[in-house]
Amino acid sequence: MPSEASVVLPGRALVAGEATGRSLVLGQGLSLAMAVDVKSGRILDVHSEHVGRSVVGSVLVMPAGRGSSSASTALAEAIRLGTAPAAIVLTEVDEILAVGAIVARRLYGRTCPITVLGKADHARLQSGQLISVGADGSVTLSA
Repeated sequence: MPSEASVVLPGRALVAGEATGRSLVLGQGLSLAMAVDVKSGRILDVHSEHVGRSVVGSVLVMPAGRGSSSASTALAEAIRLGTAPAAIVLTEVDEILAVGAIVARRLYGRTCPITVLGKADHARLQSGQLISVGADGSVTLSA
């Protein structure tokens, strides 16, 4: 249950699950297939403001994924290896990322919840915040 100082933002769960982590907020979408090293979880995209940072255990916040259908395979593999984000928060539905998380749940029994927030609520998120994603898609910002 959130504390009185927490803020709960309503969201839509694409892939249900619960997770908590520090947010890593990206201004643009990231290709999990090409821009993240699946073995280490480090961002490789030299055009990203977070190049070299790790997504491992974070709540990855971005408008949407970017890239090809191979992003689903990359996400599933990162979940298997333990190098995936704890959760992903988007402003747009991304079926490709959802497929990767669903496949990982079925094959490996591990999940990476994916939720979609409205743009105004999404804009409230900043890197470094402690964020919890609820099974219903809600996002709780801890004080």
